[in-house]
Amino acid sequence: MNDYHVSVLLKEAIELLQVKKNGKYIDATLGGGGHTRAVLENGGLVLGIDLDQEALYFINQNQISNIKNQKLILTQGNFKDIARIARLNRFEKVDGIIYDVGVSSHQIDSGERGFSYLKNGPLDMRMDKENAVKASDLINILTKGDLYELFSRLGQERRARVISDRIVRARGIKAIQTTEELLEVIKDAYGLKTKTLSPFIKAAISKRVFQALRMAVNSELENLKESLPQAIDLLEKGGRIVTITFHSLEDRIVKHSFLEFEKNKQGKIITKKPMIPNEEEIRNNRRSASAKLRVFEKLI
Repeated sequence: MNDYHVSVLLKEAIELLQVKKNGKYIDATLGGGGHTRAVLENGGLVLGIDLDQEALYFINQNQISNIKNQKLILTQGNFKDIARIARLNRFEKVDGIIYDVGVSSHQIDSGERGFSYLKNGPLDMRMDKENAVKASDLINILTKGDLYELFSRLGQERRARVISDRIVRARGIKAIQTTEELLEVIKDAYGLKTKTLSPFIKAAISKRVFQALRMAVNSELENLKESLPQAIDLLEKGGRIVTITFHSLEDRIVKHSFLEFEKNKQGKIITKKPMIPNEEEIRNNRRSASAKLRVFEKLI
């Protein structure tokens, strides 16, 4: 499964989830199934949710026996609907829920999905291919002001204004349809004249714009904010929510949600400060560097 996606903070997440034999768990972001596999190996039963049809197909091929034995149930869906999905699959009361929020290694590495500034492909970025809105739609339809708001808020991009201006100019000549075409516009906004750029430079100038587009296309912040209150209601007493986020705005939503749950006397925050990957994990997987893990335990 490591070829599909490398799960970040896997050991820590599973230890903090405190998996019980035959306990029920929801993997709200199935991806490559790393967390699900670990829960199954520790004796838990899993409801795995993912928007991405490719992720579900991959797990179907790699967890045949657990699916046949009904230790693993797979369903396509959005975790913003976690309560409804849980009810339909008889997981109304569970011992733990895990969120590994963001994009998977497989999605990034597949050029045709349009998530990566390192590989040319259609400017897509949809986690659910049935979603009507692609990244190219946002790039070619949003006003200059809306693009600025998107890049500055979600991407925290310092050059959001000039990048938005260059996008509007470029699309006036020809619609921007590929990741490479968008990268060329960003390169122009940064005043870079060289034909080829190193992966390091591409990341430095493009990752915030690409991240903002991905988060907007998939409504990631809104979905997380909507899902967490449902998750706390699904937990049995003593059950835990474990979240792994990779963006400061995602982490802020989790932090504030957990504080609200604690204020309402629904339970306690286990991680007073978020856990982060150690140096060895970051060295082995550079994509793990921004990860933050938080845990909440329900007490009523």
